[in-house]
Amino acid sequence: MPDELRRDHEHVPVLLDRVLALLAPALARPGAVLVDATVGLGGHSDALLAAHPELRLIAFDRDPAALERSGARLARHGERVQFVHAVYDRIPEELARLGLSTVDGLLFDLGVSSMQLDQEGRGFAYSRDAPLDMRMDPTTGVTAADVLNTYEIGELSRVLREYGEERFAHRIAKAVVAERSKAPFEHSARLVELLYQAVPAASRRTGGHPAKRTFQALRIEVNGELETLRAALPSAFGVLATGGRIAVESYHSLEDRMVKREFAGRAKSRTPEGLPVELPGHGPELRLLTRGAEVAGEDETARNPRAGSVRLRAAERIGWAA
Repeated sequence: MPDELRRDHEHVPVLLDRVLALLAPALARPGAVLVDATVGLGGHSDALLAAHPELRLIAFDRDPAALERSGARLARHGERVQFVHAVYDRIPEELARLGLSTVDGLLFDLGVSSMQLDQEGRGFAYSRDAPLDMRMDPTTGVTAADVLNTYEIGELSRVLREYGEERFAHRIAKAVVAERSKAPFEHSARLVELLYQAVPAASRRTGGHPAKRTFQALRIEVNGELETLRAALPSAFGVLATGGRIAVESYHSLEDRMVKREFAGRAKSRTPEGLPVELPGHGPELRLLTRGAEVAGEDETARNPRAGSVRLRAAERIGWAA
């Protein structure tokens, strides 16, 4: 087995056992179909296919490298797996192209993948110098360098404040614009050095690495992550069959709040208060399967630091909106 494939097999996805348990009732149905909206290295999908020998998987990812590596990992499952190079807000259209209108399971493992963080040339990690790219699909779209070199102070400040929840957004934006007047930003080390200078020392001592929030904000902006998720959740519910289940793993509060609102809104009745009976088509669409957001335990977080920020929510389709 090649070294890269061996490492992929050794990689254990976040909250794997819990995801397996939450999705199991829906995926055990005859002819069940699962959409993995962000297949990544294929860890969750590999385990789900092994647990359900009749399961069919539709594996989405915008990153061609992820599709290549998960393809190698999932090859043992043969024709039960179909790969789709697309962003997950296109799930309904891509399923229709494959002749499917509904599925039994949906899995979203959001954010940047371990593979993307580990690939030195992608620019996702602030711990190593690399070109400021940060595109999940490196074949299209603007790069992080484009954002740093072209956005005005106000727009750059907004991105850092809204997507990175960065207290010093305006201060950093001013420093970036001043620095790029000398030479455009191209590599991450120069940006990290600027952030060390722009973020006050007291905040650096208590707020973690000074580049963490800025790199998160740039990645979200480059990939349109929140806009994509906002569009994808309603369309995903539109293809989830009655009795089907959805599980979403988020890694920062902006994603989790969006998922929470969408789940909560669909788990409530829309029948006006005071009516003695539920109006047809106005009952809850979902039954929540998790009490709030579930987190990883201390043992898993010790083995895999990425699990420390995960928030898992799951629900089951019980009805349809009018």
